[in-house]
Amino acid sequence: MADAKVIPFDDDRSRARRRPPGRADGEAAAVRALPGPQQGPQGPQGPEEVPGGGREAGADDAGGEASGGDAGVEAGAGAAAGGWERRLAGGLAFLRRRITGDYEVDEFGYDEELTDQVLMSLLRPLYEKYFRVEVKGVENIPAEGGALIVANHSGTLPLDGLMMQVAVHDHHPAGRHLRLLAADLVFVLPVVNELARKAGHTLACAEDAERLLRAGEIVGVMPEGFKGIGKPFGERYKLQRFGRGGFVSTALRAGVPIVPCSIVGAEEIYPMVGNAKTLARLLGIPYFPLTPTFPWLGPLGALPLPTKWTIQFGEPIPTDSFAPEAAEDPMLMFNLTDQVREQIQHTLYKLLVQRRSVFF
Repeated sequence: MADAKVIPFDDDRSRARRRPPGRADGEAAAVRALPGPQQGPQGPQGPEEVPGGGREAGADDAGGEASGGDAGVEAGAGAAAGGWERRLAGGLAFLRRRITGDYEVDEFGYDEELTDQVLMSLLRPLYEKYFRVEVKGVENIPAEGGALIVANHSGTLPLDGLMMQVAVHDHHPAGRHLRLLAADLVFVLPVVNELARKAGHTLACAEDAERLLRAGEIVGVMPEGFKGIGKPFGERYKLQRFGRGGFVSTALRAGVPIVPCSIVGAEEIYPMVGNAKTLARLLGIPYFPLTPTFPWLGPLGALPLPTKWTIQFGEPIPTDSFAPEAAEDPMLMFNLTDQVREQIQHTLYKLLVQRRSVFF
C-alpha cells in the first residue's frame, strides 16, 4: 500500500474537506441521492368510452390514480437506485485512494477523510442511538480560530472524549473538528495507537497543544486524567484535581479562549465498585476496574450501560487580554484553573438536578 502524503500542519488543505454547514445532524457527508425521474410512464391514453358516447363511470379517477401511483413508484425506485450507485461509486473511490496512498495526513498523523467517512460513521450509532447524546451550548465554540475545550473525565473507559468529538463534529454550525489530547497509554497500545492518530488525537504535552491552537484548531483536554476516569462510583460527578494548570498556561500562550465542558451520563456506563490494584500493576495499567458485570460476565460485562448523556459547552473564558508573560504567573494560573473547574462542577450539579433519569 502506498504511503499517504504528509502535508504541513498549517496548510489550508488539511482543513479543506469540512462538513457542509447545512448538512443535517448525523447525515453522512458523502451520501447524496441522485434526483429521480420527474414523471413516470404515461398512463392510459384516455378513459374508455361506452356506447352512446358517454364515459365509463370513474374512468378519469381510476386512470389518474393509476398514473400517479406508477409515477411515484418509478420515481422512488429511481432515487433509490441513484442513491446506491452514488454510495458504491463513493466507496470504490475511497478504497482506491486508500490503496494508492492518494490521501493526506498532517504531521501529527491526522487523516480527516478517514475520520469523516469511517470513524465518525462508526461512532455515530453509539452517539445517537445508544447514549442518545443531547448537546447544549455548542455555539460557544468559536466558528474559526483556536479554542481549548476543557471537560470532566469519567466512565472507566474514555468514551466521553469520543462522544465529545462527535458532538463538535456533527453539531457545530461550521462543522469543526476536535483534536483531543490523549495520555501516553493510548499511544503504546497496538491498533488503538494508529486509530487515535488517524482520528486527530495527539500526545497530551504543552508543545503539541500550543502548536495546534496557534494553527487555529479546536483542542480538547480532560485535566483529571486517570484520576477522573478511574474514580470509584461513589465519587461520581465530583471533580478530581486539575493538575497544576498547564492547560491554562497553554491557552494563555496561544491567546485562545477556554471553553468549559460538562458531561453527564458517562459516570454510570461502567459503575466502578472496586479496583484490583495488584492485577493492574502486573498489567502495567493505572487501574483494573471491577463493576457489577465485569469481569464476572466475561466479554458481555464490557458492554456499557445505555445511559442518557448530556454534553454542555459553557461560556468561553477569553485569554487574549492577558500579556504574554502572564503564562508565567502562578497565581493567575491557579485562579483561572479554579475558575474553569468551578464552572464545570457547577454545571454538572445543575444538569444532574435537571435530568429525569439515568437512562431516559
